[in-house]
Amino acid sequence: MSRSVLRRFAAAPLAILVSSALLGTPAAADADDVGCPAYLNHDFRKLHASGTVNLCKAFAGKALLIVNTASHCGYTPQFQALQALHERYRERGLVVVGFPSDSFRQEADDAAETAEICYVNYGVKFTMVATSPVTGTEANPVFRELARQAREPEWNFTKYLVAADGSVQQVFDSSVNPNSREFTAAIERLLQ
Repeated sequence: MSRSVLRRFAAAPLAILVSSALLGTPAAADADDVGCPAYLNHDFRKLHASGTVNLCKAFAGKALLIVNTASHCGYTPQFQALQALHERYRERGLVVVGFPSDSFRQEADDAAETAEICYVNYGVKFTMVATSPVTGTEANPVFRELARQAREPEWNFTKYLVAADGSVQQVFDSSVNPNSREFTAAIERLLQ
């Protein structure tokens, strides 16, 4: 048995190892093997789709722009600028992920309507997950950790720039346009 395997077994809680062996599921340490923080190692249902996306498996080693979105908000047109950023920076390693939420009471009640607004009205091609809470005790695991590291979103379209190691580098309020010099300069710094 290699030293790295022995170290993993020594560091892993016994309950995880036992349940992993019994259930045939990978131990939690597997997320660390790809250099991904645990809070991103969750399966999220894709917006208006049956498939899921695991942010660790799909985007390990990449910088993230995580945004809480809403379909019926004055900031909803920012989808266009977010899509432009996706196109401009994806080859350099930036991944845009949208988290629709009704935490501020401005999301469509129907996933089909949310999808139509994102995909049809604004031409979104970046990853969008199903609607989930982003504030309080009900917040999804990604936004619980973003709040712990930085702060909770105060409104829709709060933008979190997250380094490949999972650390929040900067948070931008709703009013900061993704096309602004301030925002693109922060992305450039993140991708250096």
